Amino acid sequence: MQFKHPEILYFLLLLVIPILVHLFQLRRFKKEYFTNVRFLKELSIQTRKSSKIKKWLLLITRMLLLAAIIIAFAQPFFQAKDKKNATNEMYIVLDNSFSMQAKGKKGELLKRAIQELLENTPEKQTFSLITNSETFWNTDIKSIQKEVQNLTYSALPFQLESAMAKIKSRKTPFNKDVIIITDAVGLEQKQLKSIDSNFNTYFINPEAEQKNNISIDSVFIQQNLNDFYEIGVKLTSFGEQKNAIPIALYNENKLIAKTLVKFETQENTINFTIPKKDFNGYVSINDASLSYDNTFYFSISKPEKTNVISIGKAEKSSFLSRIYTVSEFNYSNSTIETLDYNAIEKQDVIVLNEVEKIPQALETNLKSFVEKGGNLVVIPSNENTTSDLNRFLGTFGKIQFGSLQNTNKLITKIAFQHPLFQSVFEKKIVNFQYPNTKQSFGIISANPPVLSFEDQSVFLTALQNQISDVYVFSAPINKVNSNFQNSPLIVPIFYNMAQNVQKTGVNAITIGENQPFLVATNLSKDEIINVKNASEKFIPIQQILNNKVKLLFNDYPTVAGNFGVYKQDDFIRNISFNYNRSEGNLALANSNLLSDFKVVNSVDIVFNSLLSDRSNNEIWKLFVLLTLLFLALEVIIQKFVK
Repeated sequence: MQFKHPEILYFLLLLVIPILVHLFQLRRFKKEYFTNVRFLKELSIQTRKSSKIKKWLLLITRMLLLAAIIIAFAQPFFQAKDKKNATNEMYIVLDNSFSMQAKGKKGELLKRAIQELLENTPEKQTFSLITNSETFWNTDIKSIQKEVQNLTYSALPFQLESAMAKIKSRKTPFNKDVIIITDAVGLEQKQLKSIDSNFNTYFINPEAEQKNNISIDSVFIQQNLNDFYEIGVKLTSFGEQKNAIPIALYNENKLIAKTLVKFETQENTINFTIPKKDFNGYVSINDASLSYDNTFYFSISKPEKTNVISIGKAEKSSFLSRIYTVSEFNYSNSTIETLDYNAIEKQDVIVLNEVEKIPQALETNLKSFVEKGGNLVVIPSNENTTSDLNRFLGTFGKIQFGSLQNTNKLITKIAFQHPLFQSVFEKKIVNFQYPNTKQSFGIISANPPVLSFEDQSVFLTALQNQISDVYVFSAPINKVNSNFQNSPLIVPIFYNMAQNVQKTGVNAITIGENQPFLVATNLSKDEIINVKNASEKFIPIQQILNNKVKLLFNDYPTVAGNFGVYKQDDFIRNISFNYNRSEGNLALANSNLLSDFKVVNSVDIVFNSLLSDRSNNEIWKLFVLLTLLFLALEVIIQKFVK
């Protein structure tokens, strides 16, 4: 036991005073008795014995009363169990990702967590609140009550490492108490390693009762017809889905098609046919679980002709004119001698076809062309030196050409999952008429091959960046060296190499992934591009690239939907944004990883535990009660003891 004011205990020395007084009152006197009061003598002896006992009882009671008063004023206490962490700072990490839309025993997980914070956080408790999208430093629950009540779901997935980095950035001499409220969907062991071992960490892990969910993952062009697009809608089912669900397609908020989808496998694709015009709409389903992934927004622009130029001898490039037809492409061919360098920046795709020597000026222009979003196709010549090819291609990525090999090889392996073959094959082909080459360069690349030879060496690979692709062949494909021009693969490969998704494909950007987007427009010095719809407007990061502008959106917009891109107030084109689908599989709740941490059921338990462990056990009130007890005991002795 310890005392807040131990100096008051010196007053206990005063207890000697009633002892001295009592002893003085008990002095013995010599007694003389008269012979005629014999009976009174015996009565007096009995009374004197009784009085002596009463005085001793009063002495003891008064000494205990006085001692209790003195000790109460000294304020005794028992020291807290966890005194060293009494000055800890409090941090609350709240997962407000879309998986917290799931329903638990008491309703939606996030709404229930917010309610618990509002009800059980002590008003005088100072803490910092960190969510996926917002941070409130050194505040209290009363100050941010309105903000917490209005907290919505974030398009950003829960990233524990990011929250821990923010906490660690707060330099302080005190240790930290951390309460992490998450359903643990997508939580990984490496994320838990970001938690400082010195932190006093608690996990609150609300669980969803029902983990079935259906997600719309993507929309793509399945088939490109003369006047129509056949679009595919890919859906994924998590858990068991016994009943068919309705799926509807909208354009400009008008219903244009509706059907039912039944899941016999985990993934399903539903096809719709739409006119080959501007499309700005969405596809939606009715699913009783998570709602954020029930709608997928997308837009398709009216097809524009793609500008393609091939650089090389006309006779070796004649096959390209049969692929890049005038109905969809503006195709031209130029030799290296007659090439107009000013025309390069106006192209969408450049095919460098067996150019024996690449001038330095062309290298510089092609590098700039790729950096500004153009696709480049490189078909080597057997006259090229490996040093020239490696120097040129080294500016676009990690690739290394080896020596020219005079070996007849069959092209036998297709990477069916590569974007070039999207919607080309209905199923994997294991046996077809393999094209061959007579001479080819060896290629070492960090990028996976698109087409491979029978010996697993590379025939075609792609060097990809965020806004463009560089496709590299390892062999000349003229008819003397290869019969690849006669293969059925050549049309879809070269056709898809020239496709610009932002001109002819489905436009659907994922919020938070910061995908670059190119807009074909010219900006003057004071002009800016903004993106807006009826409910939100923002200005993206923008970079002028000649006749294009590259846009970066970071974490905007905050709400998924269809938007318009504007130059000042002039409309340019439609653009669509969707939430990341990574939260859709509720079965990925890895609560088993939390076994090494303190897992509790509610915020209330945490605060009560901290208060109990870190507060001194004050017992001065007990001594006040003892004082009253001794005072009552004295009254009883005075009244009833004779």
